[in-house]
Amino acid sequence: MSVIIILLIASITVAALFLIAFLWGVKSGQFEDDYSPPSRILFDDKPSSSKE
Repeated sequence: MSVIIILLIASITVAALFLIAFLWGVKSGQFEDDYSPPSRILFDDKPSSSKE
């Protein structure tokens, strides 16, 4: 029975850490740019200037 309690505490701790990391990412603006990723695929990369 004590193993279940230890696993329950460990899983709640890991879930809390992931929640804190997610909230930190949202607060710091990590998920703000929703225009660039879909439109980035439409443009070609600039050719490199190095001659081989």
